[in-house]
Amino acid sequence: MSLLEPTRIRHELDQVSEHWTPRVVGRVNDQYVKVAKLLGELVWHAHDAEDEMFLVIYGHLRIELEGGREVTLAAGEFYIVPKGVRHNPIADEEVGIVLIETVTTAHTGDVATDRTVPIERQLGAE
Repeated sequence: MSLLEPTRIRHELDQVSEHWTPRVVGRVNDQYVKVAKLLGELVWHAHDAEDEMFLVIYGHLRIELEGGREVTLAAGEFYIVPKGVRHNPIADEEVGIVLIETVTTAHTGDVATDRTVPIERQLGAE
């Protein structure tokens, strides 16, 4: 991450090789800016203390929300999942996204699975 050069989101997404594996590409105060490629379904989870923003760069993303509600996002649209709301992101086709999350946000919130990516890996430390 360079403070002297602009970040090119599509270039950063091109560097992502695994689905559901966010990569930190910037930081604004106590918020990480992450890119990720999604395909399929993640897991129902919640972030008890943090909101989570999904910005779609390409593709279409569905986010199932507790209570039977669903949000569908196209390229250029974003949605903020409020803290404490159980949600499940689903990508029927590959989707490129930007996530904006508080630095304390755990990847799969209150659920740990084999798909959970620790922050050290998201930061490129592994």
